[in-house]
Amino acid sequence: MSGFGRVSWPVRIPKMASFAAAAARLNHGFNQASCEKNELMIALSIFNRVVMAAVTLFGVALIVFVLLRVVPGDPIAMMISPGASAADIAALRAHYGLDASLPVQFGLWLKAMLGGDFGTSISLKRSVLDLLGERLPATLELAVAALVVAVASGMAIAVAGTLLRRGPLEPVIDALNGLFLAVPDFVWALALVLILGVFYPIFPLSGRIDPTINMPFATPFYLIESLLRLRFAVFGDVVAHMVMPVLALGLPLAAIIARVLKAALSEAMVQDYVLLARLKGMSELRLVLQEALRNAIGPTIALTGVQFTFLIGGTVIVERIFSYPGIGNMAIDAVINRDLPLIQGLVLVFGVLFILVNLLVDLLVAAFNPRLRHG
Repeated sequence: MSGFGRVSWPVRIPKMASFAAAAARLNHGFNQASCEKNELMIALSIFNRVVMAAVTLFGVALIVFVLLRVVPGDPIAMMISPGASAADIAALRAHYGLDASLPVQFGLWLKAMLGGDFGTSISLKRSVLDLLGERLPATLELAVAALVVAVASGMAIAVAGTLLRRGPLEPVIDALNGLFLAVPDFVWALALVLILGVFYPIFPLSGRIDPTINMPFATPFYLIESLLRLRFAVFGDVVAHMVMPVLALGLPLAAIIARVLKAALSEAMVQDYVLLARLKGMSELRLVLQEALRNAIGPTIALTGVQFTFLIGGTVIVERIFSYPGIGNMAIDAVINRDLPLIQGLVLVFGVLFILVNLLVDLLVAAFNPRLRHG
C-alpha cells in the first residue's frame, strides 16, 4: 500500500515498563520537591520562632526595666546606714549605674547581659548569675515533679471518667475534679500544711533537705544527683520535702488536664473508627487507651504546656509558704528589697522558660499530629 496514510508494520508500541519507569521518575521528582519544600518551611518556621523569641525577651526586659525605675522608692536608700554622707550615696549610685539616664542605664544593662554579666545583687552582694544557678534547679525539679503528678493524675481521672460515663460514679468524679479546679494552689498549700504538717506531721514543713544530712552535692539538682549516686536515704528525704509543694502545684493543674482530656475523649469515643473497633470486639479500656486517647491527646498537650508556664509562676507563692529555696522565694525577697538587678535577671529567666516551654509544646503537638508533622 502506498500514498497518504501508508503505515509501516509492525508499529512499535512503547512497553508498559517504560511508562512505569517514567511515572516512577516523575513521582520521585514530586516527592523530592515536596521534601525540599517541607525542609524550607521548617527552616523558616525555626527562624521566625528565634526572631519572635528575641523580640519577646527584649520587650519583657524593656517593660520590666521601665516599671522598676518609675515605681516609688530608692533601692540605694535600703542599703545605706542613716548616717551615710551624700558622697557615699553618690558613690554607691555610681557603682550600680543608677546615676545615668534611663536610656543609658538600659543600654549598659542590656550590653552586660548579652555578655553574660547579669550584674550584682544589691541586697545579697553576689552575682545574679550565680544566684540564679543555685536557685533555678530547685524550682525546675519542683515544677517538673508537679507536672508529672498533674499529667498522671489528670489522665487517670479523665480515663476513669470516660470509662464510667453515664454511671453512678461519674458525678462523684466530676465533683472531685471541680473541687480541685476551684481551689487555687496557695490554698492547697495552706491546707496541706495544716493537714500533713501540723495535725498529722508526716512530711517536713519547710526547706529542701534535712540540714543534718552530710552529703556534699556536686550540682544543685539534689533529687537527680542523690538518685544517680544511689543515696536512697538522701533521695527519700528530698522527695519528702517536695511532696506538699508538688501536691499544691499539681492538683489544680491535674483538674484542668482531666476536664479537657475527658471532653476530648468523649468526643473521640463517638467517632466512626472507634465504633468500628468496638464492633470488632475491642474492650472499652483498649478503645480509650489505643484509639481515642491517641487522637485526643493533642489539645491536652497544648493546654498542659500553657498551664505549665502558669505553674512556674505559681511557685512564687508556694515556695514562700514552704520556705523552699527556689527562684520563686528569691523573687519575693528581691521585690521587697527593691533589688533591681536580681528582679531583672529573674524576669528574664521566667521569659526564657516561657519561650522554651511553648517551643517544646509545638514540637510535641506536631509529633502527635501527622498532618502538622508532614506539613
